[in-house]
Amino acid sequence: GKLSSGEADIAALPTNMAATLYGKTEGKLLKMLAVNTLGVLYIMENGDSIQSAADLRGKTIYTTGQGANPEYVLKYVLEKNGIDPETDVKIEYVSQNEELAALLANGTAQVAMVPEPTVTTILAQKPELRVALNVTEEWDKASGGASKLMMGCVVARSAFVEKNPQAVKAFLSEYKASIEKATGDVDGTAALCETYGIIPKAAVAKQAIPRCNLTYVDGQDMMKQIKGYFDVLFAAKPASIGGKLPDDSLYYLG
Repeated sequence: GKLSSGEADIAALPTNMAATLYGKTEGKLLKMLAVNTLGVLYIMENGDSIQSAADLRGKTIYTTGQGANPEYVLKYVLEKNGIDPETDVKIEYVSQNEELAALLANGTAQVAMVPEPTVTTILAQKPELRVALNVTEEWDKASGGASKLMMGCVVARSAFVEKNPQAVKAFLSEYKASIEKATGDVDGTAALCETYGIIPKAAVAKQAIPRCNLTYVDGQDMMKQIKGYFDVLFAAKPASIGGKLPDDSLYYLG
């Protein structure tokens, strides 16, 4: 809403939301400047039976995100590993990550797909649980490197980009440096997370940050790598990216 009204010039959004806004405004509202987050989803297990995605066959998997990206991502990885999501596994959807954490903690859920920083919160409460699979890595394997699981991005209003090209370039330079600092100085970043109330405790943030998959990808690399992700979402549910695949004008190429 703030982008549409002009109250915000730059914003961090889920990538599918950026594609949806782009489509709804017929390509006039925004440009995708860079991808800032890969996947933050992990398969957690109470046990040691899952060593690969193929080991999910026959399991009951708890997750949030029915009708949204987590559902489509999970089903894509399953299908690419020869597992029918409708018959070879049972997927139980819950509404909130807090509920997911509780089900893992009390033993109701033996296997679950969980986002960070909920993963770290769960492990702090129940350290005997294990992170069995990194879903971002499983996506890479499933796609054969043809696409990346790119779930977060930074966008800007097209009008702002056109009027302030040097400011956009300066912003992106500093944004890239910020991400490199955040991932390169985990202790310092964790302390800042506590100071500013992003994550309540620095110790939790320190564990969560490496699994948050902060990244910086722009230009042609961004456009090439995210198109395959949008293809998967579109095939699963066209409405998830606004009903149609975005054209190349979505991407800011500098």
